[in-house]
Formats: sequence, C-alpha cells, structure tokens
Amino acid sequence: MKSSVLVVPVCEIKRGGGHLCRCMSLVNDLRALGRDAYLYLPKQESINNEREKSLINFFQSYNFPAEFRLSGEKIEFNDLEFIVLDRYQTSLDEILYWKKFAPIIGIDEGGSYRDRFDFLIDILIPEKMGKPHANISSPSLLKFPLNTRFKNTKIKEGYNSQKSMKILITFGQEDPAGLGLKTARFLSGISEKNYLDITLLRGALIKYSDQETIEKLNNVKIIESIPNLAEHLYKYDIVITHYGLTAYEALYAGSAILLASPSHYHSKLSKAAGFIEINFNKKNAFLNQNTAIFSYIKDYYKELAINLNLYYGTGLCDLINSFNLEVHRRCPVCGFESNKTKSTVLISMFGDRTYRRCTKCGIIYMDRTCKPSIEYEKDYFFESYKKQYGKTYLDDFENIKNAAKKRIKIIKDILESIAHTHQEEILSLLDIGCAYGPFLAAAKEDGFSPTGIDPAEDAVHFVNKILGIKAIHSFFPVPSSPFTAPFDVITLWYVIEHFNDCVQIFEEIKKLLKPNGILAFSTPSFSGISARSNMNNFLSASPPDHRTVWSPGMCKKALSAAGFKVKKIVITGHHPERFPLFGKLAKNKNGFVYHILFTISKLFKLGDTFEVYAVFKTLSS
Repeated sequence: MKSSVLVVPVCEIKRGGGHLCRCMSLVNDLRALGRDAYLYLPKQESINNEREKSLINFFQSYNFPAEFRLSGEKIEFNDLEFIVLDRYQTSLDEILYWKKFAPIIGIDEGGSYRDRFDFLIDILIPEKMGKPHANISSPSLLKFPLNTRFKNTKIKEGYNSQKSMKILITFGQEDPAGLGLKTARFLSGISEKNYLDITLLRGALIKYSDQETIEKLNNVKIIESIPNLAEHLYKYDIVITHYGLTAYEALYAGSAILLASPSHYHSKLSKAAGFIEINFNKKNAFLNQNTAIFSYIKDYYKELAINLNLYYGTGLCDLINSFNLEVHRRCPVCGFESNKTKSTVLISMFGDRTYRRCTKCGIIYMDRTCKPSIEYEKDYFFESYKKQYGKTYLDDFENIKNAAKKRIKIIKDILESIAHTHQEEILSLLDIGCAYGPFLAAAKEDGFSPTGIDPAEDAVHFVNKILGIKAIHSFFPVPSSPFTAPFDVITLWYVIEHFNDCVQIFEEIKKLLKPNGILAFSTPSFSGISARSNMNNFLSASPPDHRTVWSPGMCKKALSAAGFKVKKIVITGHHPERFPLFGKLAKNKNGFVYHILFTISKLFKLGDTFEVYAVFKTLSS
C-alpha cells in the first residue's frame, strides 16, 4: 500500500488563490484514487488570524473537507511517501526542512533553489524560463474544461461586430494588485461604442471597499463567483486575466485571452509563453482603437493553442499517483549525506530521472520518479542486447571470453606482485552478475575455481548445466549467504552501475574477500568522449537501470573510502566515431581519420568505459 502524500500550497497574503485551488484539486483527485493525501497549511507570520479565517471560509465555499486539511500539530511526518510543494518561490530553509521527512516535488517553482528539489514539474513556467530545466514541462498537465467553443454548435468562432462582445474579467481569488476593477473601469469607458458585455468576477479572497463594490460601471456586471469556472469560459469571446491557470483554460476553451500582469515576473512568464499582454493604464491601449483587433486576437490564439500542443490527456493527479520514487539522501558510493552546504550538484533532469554529482567523491548518481521495469531474464540478454550490439549475448560469447582472458592476466599479475599467492595455488573467484558465464569459463581455463551469481534463471541454468560451473540464481547480496569460504577475487563486469546502494555492496564484498583480495569491475565512464562532447545527451541515453555513473578520476577516492586501494585502471571503449566534428569522418576503421582519433582517445584517456583493479586493505594487512 502506498503511503501518504502531503501537498503544501502557497497561501500567504498577496500570493493569490490559484496555487491553493490547484493543490485542493490535487488532494481531492488523489483521494478519489484511494490515496491518503492531505493539504498542509504552513504556520507563518504572513498567515494571521484574519487570513486564516478567510481561508477557512474559502475552503467551505469550495466544499473542501476539513479532514483533508492538516497543520503542524496534526500530522505525523514519518509515514510520508513524498511531499508536493506548490509554494511559488520556496526558501532554502523550507526546502531543507521538508527534505528531512520525504522526497520533495516542486510544481511551478519560481525561486532561486530549483536545483535543490528532487524532481520538478513545470506546468505554467515555460520551458525556456525554467532554469534548470524541469523533469517534466507541459501545460497539458492542467485539468482542461470539457466545454469548448469548438464543440459547441451554438457559438460561432468569429466575432460579430453587430452583437455585444462578451468579456470576462477575472484576476484570481485575491487580485492583490486590484487589476479587476482597473480593467473594468477602462472597458466601461469604451463599452457603448464597442458593444461590450462585461462581467467582473470577484474572487473569494478579494476585499473591495463598499464604495468600490457599488461603483456604477457601464455594462459591467459584478458577480461573486461562477461554480466550476473553467466549464463556462467558452461562453466568453474574450477572457481578461493574469498569467496562470485561467489563461490556459480559456485558451483550451476557445476564448481569446488578454493578460494584464500584477508583477514583472508574471509579465516575463506571459511573454515567454506567447500570450498577448496589455496595460490598461495606458490611454492608447489598442482595445480603444477598433473592434477589428478582436478578430486578430482570435486567430492568434488558435495558432498559439496549436504551438503549445495543448491536449486533454494525463493530468497532474495521474502523473503524481504513478510515482514510485527512488531518491538518495546520501551518496550511494561514498555515503556522504546531503546537508545545507550543498553536498551535491545538479547535473541534468529528464522526464523520470534526476542526475546529481557528489561533491565529495565525484560520482554521478540517479534519482528516479519510478523504478525501472527492466527484468534481468532471457530477453535482457537476447532481444535487448541485440538491439544495442547487433547480436545476442551468446552470439558475443567468444568475444567477451577473449576480453576476459586479458582481465584475468591483470588480476594474476597483481596477486603475484603483492606476494599473496603462488602460481601452484588454486585461486577462488566470484563473478557477480555472471550472465551466461564467459568470464567464468575463461577463469576456469586459467586454473581458477570460479563461482557465479546472477538474477537471470536461464543464464544460471546455462552456466551450471552447459559450462559445468557453479552458479547461484539470486540478486546480490544474498540474504542468507550460500558461500562457504572467502574468495581471492571478486569481479563485477558492467554490474556495479546497476546497484542502488554501493556502500552496502562494498561492505558485503569485503565480508567475502580474503585480506589483500582483488576487487575488479568495469563500468561506463562520464569522462569519456561521449560525455565530454555532450553530458546531457550522454546521460539521457544512459540505460534506465544504471543508478551510478563513474569515472577513472573519481574511482580511487571512492574506493579508498570503502577500504580498497586501486592498483590499476584500464581505459576501454574508445570510439573515434563519437568525436564531435571529425567523428563523422571516422566511420571506416581502416581509415586515416579513425586511426588519428583512436590514438588521441587513448593518449588522453577518452574511452567511454574503464576497468578498475583494487586490493582489499584490512587493518592487519
């Protein structure tokens, strides 16, 4: 069963009500799906008693149940799966506070600490304004109205100058800048000659003075509320609002939109998204020129709706409900814990992944919105392997085995150099993630006593029955160890990057290694030519089950912290064809350009993979 979800909106004075409404809707929708979701109201100085009372009235007017609302005195934070922060501009102290309890997801975060969130969803912040780019950026996550002008046969799309133009003015639940009345006054002055039918919608948190409320405006109706406003927007030719939820809902409903901005930030957002903005304080406002401009606005917004690719698809609630977060609060390799001093650096955000670099050991690791659905069974080594390499794993068996022979020679040379063994001794070896056993086969031929372990049942059967080598069907580490004695060598060939917690893995490996035993592994490198050319593309193409990305430069430091001393690093995976600019000329392996770039790659250690060989150093050794 999934744990609780906490949704924290911005609800302070002068922050409007759009964020609050969105969060209320999210909680209601998650509850409808059976999730234990709550709305949390922060206790802050900006929320005084009067504001708190108005918020309670606001909740009652929207029929939002009191049992869905929580405050600091009523919630246990230990059982939270994650926290959704819709806080407009979240302070660093608040981010660090919430991170203590659960992973945090930011929605339309406009503050300076976007890089501190585990995941970011931008709905109203245009992609070119969100720095760093969010994991997911799409206004189509909004709950769009079902009613649109395009579906309603009673309303023609074109503007008829002989009839009144219906205009709705709405600036949210609070309208702290008073733009609603300013706009209404302006339009009232030109309403008679332009046939305008104007409605001013007062938000539930707006406080007009009595004089303003009863002010007589030509052709302006002041109403308190429209239940389920989004479903009525299609009835209006023009909707005048600020940048936010209503602007997109009106666009989807088929109305034209004019925006007036209460702040410089709102203005930047509206311009970046492509909306038309107008200053109703200016005497030469183009609305006063002629009504033909409305036809232009209508055509413009038809094109904008197409460009924004708005569609009625998966909403925010369904997206949030699908999350099964996998987030680190400490480095998965060296164990360095996140803290206020920025122990990690954000590298990239993609749809379901966030990559960070540990400032202590340098590893790049991945947090995920959902655990990968990859199963390490037969298809992994056949269909998936063939898509990547052009042949199945068994087709590639002899090539992998030949590479294994070179690795075994390095291992034996290191063992002899530290006087750990003599050639006549039989050396024990454990290969973690042995697959179909090419390394085990090479080790056996070289005199080792090998054992394998792998989660793929078909692969383990092949190793046991066809190769005649002992192999265990299990993930590593095994809860109840089946191994009877410590090993001279433990290897992981392109396996270490699959583990979510390398700190634990190293501890388990040390339990199974003899003093001065060898740990050897290979893994992709983020200091190779692919990552150096374009780190973003490199990480984007990284397999979804690669939790960590290593480099030769950070390897010694990380392994030293784990109790190993690196003896040798071999740079592999040289790909001249991946060089920028000249790589396209290196397709022919016998060509001059290929050989030049290959030499450069080896000289400057630009291979996309590497092997590391380390010795387990105990206190006694």
